[in-house]
Amino acid sequence: MTDKHLSSKFDSELNTVSSRVLALGGLVETQLRQAIYALTEFSDEVADQVLATEARVNAMEVEIDREISSIISRRQPTAQDLRLLAGLGKTTANLERAGDEIEKMARMVKSIIHSGSARLLPASELRVGAELAAGLLRKALDAL
Repeated sequence: MTDKHLSSKFDSELNTVSSRVLALGGLVETQLRQAIYALTEFSDEVADQVLATEARVNAMEVEIDREISSIISRRQPTAQDLRLLAGLGKTTANLERAGDEIEKMARMVKSIIHSGSARLLPASELRVGAELAAGLLRKALDAL
C-alpha cells in the first residue's frame, strides 16, 4: 500500500484493517505452535489453551469482516484498494479456517491423551510435519 489517497482517513482505515489481519495471523500462528507443543508433549492443559484461543480467532474474523464491509460501503473503493480489501477478506476467512483445523487437532490430542495411546504416536515425524505447516503459515503472513 504505497499509494496515498486524498483521504488520509481512508489510508488509516486500510492500514488498520491490514494490521488486524496480521494480528489474526499471529494469533493463529501461536495457536498452531501451542497445538504442536500439546501434541508432542501430550499436554492436556496446552490443548485446552488452544481450544480457548479458537473463540478469540472466530471473534476477530467476524470483527475484521464487518470492518472490511464497512470500509467498502462507506468509501466505495476501486481497483487496487478494492482488490486489497477483497484479498484481506479472503485471507481472514482462510485464517479462521486454519484456526478451525487447529482446534480439531487440539481435540484429537485430548482424545489421544485420554485414551492412553499417546505413546504410540510417531512424535518426531509429527513435529516435522507440523513445523513445516507453521513455516508455511509464517511465510504467507510475511508475504502479506
